[in-house]
Amino acid sequence: MTKYTKEVKSNVLKQYQEGSPIQIIIQTTGIPRSTIYHWIKNLPLSKKEETTKTIRILEDKVKRLEGIIEILKKVNCTVSAPLQERLYALESLQGQYSVHMLCEALDVSRGTFYNHIFRNKRDKSWHLKRREELREKIQQVFDESKQIYGAGKITAVLKKRGCITSEKMVRYLMQEMGLISIRQISKSLYEKELRKCNNRLNQQFNPSAPNQVWVGDVTYFRFNNKNYHICAVMDLYARTIIAYRISFKNSTQLVKSTFRQAYETRQPPQNLIFHSDRGTNYRSYSFCSYLKSLHVEQSFSRTHTPYDNSVIESFFSSMKREELYRTKYRSEYELRKAIDDYVTFYNTKRPHSKNQNKTPMAKEKEYYSET
Repeated sequence: MTKYTKEVKSNVLKQYQEGSPIQIIIQTTGIPRSTIYHWIKNLPLSKKEETTKTIRILEDKVKRLEGIIEILKKVNCTVSAPLQERLYALESLQGQYSVHMLCEALDVSRGTFYNHIFRNKRDKSWHLKRREELREKIQQVFDESKQIYGAGKITAVLKKRGCITSEKMVRYLMQEMGLISIRQISKSLYEKELRKCNNRLNQQFNPSAPNQVWVGDVTYFRFNNKNYHICAVMDLYARTIIAYRISFKNSTQLVKSTFRQAYETRQPPQNLIFHSDRGTNYRSYSFCSYLKSLHVEQSFSRTHTPYDNSVIESFFSSMKREELYRTKYRSEYELRKAIDDYVTFYNTKRPHSKNQNKTPMAKEKEYYSET
């Protein structure tokens, strides 16, 4: 290897800095091209040149990261997906990006990628077969969950069953298959259905037989600094209270358990109408779907129209004026017993003007004796 003096090296670099072409310098000095380029590479940079170089490096880095982000948006998997899945995803983008950038995006070595492209190019059936198998498994889990699970939960179930895939891939395939979790649409479907639920009763408070129309409502009575919520269900035919419950909370569970008590006691036909106000507990998805499962037709009062449910509100008013407001109770037990006694009194002893002054139970007994 030829050694050159500092003077020769300095002279060559001076010619380069003055603008002489590399080819001319080679011809005049006889120094190999590689040696000259090596000297040029090690030239100290000025502050301006150094800044320009730094900016160029940063611009290249930003461009590379932007490219990687584009790739990750286009592929249907992540770096945690199985290797074959990543390879097929990268293959679909071959030619749009550099191989180096593609491999860096999904953490695949270039050697592995080239091996996949050139040696396994003939076999593209694996990817299609895997997708089809994955579709079947996704559909199975989705059906097992009664259409509740979304991509996240389905991915978790598949992993527990030994099927490793990414949530992104599951979501993509679910979109292809048209699978939408009921969690995402149940509220909108319920509200759409609710808009159809108008006032079917329309203040027609005189059905021709028992178990045609029931009405329900919730009131409260304050005792010992606590609100006792009383929920009742009435059969409109004879104004019979067929179920009631007491709770500290005015909840969906309260109205649902009260209706269940009434339904199990009476076993009404499937054309039953149940009317209530538009309280959130009566409009809840849980309660509405429960009534729908029993083939009970739901009716709601109009907004700000208490007369639409006036019959059962009248019952609560009578109970408060005739019993609750008149008595000082010493314990919760006494309060609960008083309510129970009043319901029994109302059904079996108290005459009702609508029933030609017969009691509700007497009116019902009369109906069944005639049929």
